[in-house]
Amino acid sequence: MRHVDFSPLYRSTVGFDRLFTMLDSLAQPDQVPTYPPYNIERTGENTYRITMAVAGFDETELAIESHAHALTVKGEKREENADSSEYLYRGIAKRAFERRFQLADHVEVTAASLKNGLLHIDLLRSIPEALKPRKISIAAEPVEAPKAIEAQVVNS
Repeated sequence: MRHVDFSPLYRSTVGFDRLFTMLDSLAQPDQVPTYPPYNIERTGENTYRITMAVAGFDETELAIESHAHALTVKGEKREENADSSEYLYRGIAKRAFERRFQLADHVEVTAASLKNGLLHIDLLRSIPEALKPRKISIAAEPVEAPKAIEAQVVNS
């Protein structure tokens, strides 16, 4: 993918610098982690759900943190006691991970649950009343008849 230069947009916009930085970082595919896999779905007009496949992790080994437009999900397996068994093949990942998601303004985490190896994180976009569009009524002023100016004729 080609690198896109956002510098002309920086000159003509105000407050979108975070968006351009995020778009610029998405253009670098080698930095994108692939574990664990996840889905992002829209479940309603203002609700979203992130579902992550975290098989092998339980609630105590996962941490979810939301701070300053970022959602971070961390997983770290506890050290297990040395089993008497010997693995011939170990294909189940037990590696630690950290996955970050950028959240838009006014998006907050409402709930998180773990079921059947899937971590579900529910999000809600709640726009404050002050920022919602509002209808402004137009008051019609009463129409008054034009005023006539009376002049007196002076006789000389």
